[in-house]
Amino acid sequence: MTTTQLNRKLTNALVLLRVFIGWHFLYEGIVKVYNPDWTSFGYLASAQGPFSSVFGALTGEAILPWVDTMNWLALMFVGITLILGIFEKAGALVGMALLAMYYLAHPSFPWLDQINVEGSYWFVNKNLIELVACWILFLQPTGATFGLTRLLSKTKTAQS
Repeated sequence: MTTTQLNRKLTNALVLLRVFIGWHFLYEGIVKVYNPDWTSFGYLASAQGPFSSVFGALTGEAILPWVDTMNWLALMFVGITLILGIFEKAGALVGMALLAMYYLAHPSFPWLDQINVEGSYWFVNKNLIELVACWILFLQPTGATFGLTRLLSKTKTAQS
């Protein structure tokens, strides 16, 4: 296999990874918007580990509505940017920040009881894995291959 073929296959795989992660984030954001009973209170109130007091402070009556709104807005921003392949570096950064906060709220440390999470993975959980995948997408954006970035660059070139 030539280097060009390998690069094309790797780029195609990254595009697929980008769209799938974008779909996951967008879905999570939309579910929160359309569920009038959703709140991050339970997740934040049950936070564990060294930053539990920080996350607990976010459950205050005055701040929680802001936290909830910022959460679903950020989820939808990441989803839209990654699916559409535009501003994907910003989307990947916001995604990494969200995932880091989710991880730090409920770190998968073996000495902690895992409350309000999907199992314990001994240090590495799905949030940490998806964070690293977003880091890869940040380092290797693919919107110029498949996305609005490509369409907009073609439009700009055609107008010149």
